[in-house]
Amino acid sequence: HPDLHPDTRGLDDAALLRLVGVEAAHPEGLFFPNTYVFSPGDKASDIYRQAYKDLLRVLAEAWEQRHEDLPLGSPHQALILASLIEKETGVAAERAVVAGVFINRLRRGMLLQSDPTTIYGLGARFDGNLRRRDLQELNPWNTYARPGLPATPIALVGRESLMAAVRPAATTALYFVARGDGSSEFSNDLAAHQRAVNRYQLKKP
Repeated sequence: HPDLHPDTRGLDDAALLRLVGVEAAHPEGLFFPNTYVFSPGDKASDIYRQAYKDLLRVLAEAWEQRHEDLPLGSPHQALILASLIEKETGVAAERAVVAGVFINRLRRGMLLQSDPTTIYGLGARFDGNLRRRDLQELNPWNTYARPGLPATPIALVGRESLMAAVRPAATTALYFVARGDGSSEFSNDLAAHQRAVNRYQLKKP
């Protein structure tokens, strides 16, 4: 914004985090998306500081309301899961169900197999198509190749996704696939999931 002093312009991730006072190696997901009010001449770094403080506050509030016996060991893990929900959900009403699927898979020790995490790990190399070699690539974000949650959040998260992560829906579903209209088809077993993939992704009868 032209009225903000651009003291963060040109900084790499590490320098930005140092300036803002955040002790982390990776900035993704550490700032709460919201509308922030400022006065002409305020520093851009002040907005980042406020967004970071807001993220910590909202995350702490969500963590206090979490369901018991979740397979999440810390608020930061809840933040990571919320970022997956944010990227996987096209319909707001499905956030808690998507969360429930991921929680079910974590409890069973299943790979999360989330396309958005794999795409995030590819970075600028992603050309719009996920290939078999991409799913096999070993990197900290590829949940097709590494167990558990990815190493860091993969997106900014809103309050609704955070609440879904800590208060997931009670569901028996272990799979979901995009229908193409923003919603998902949920399945309890691999055979049903494959039928959904054939119908919605491969366009087979």
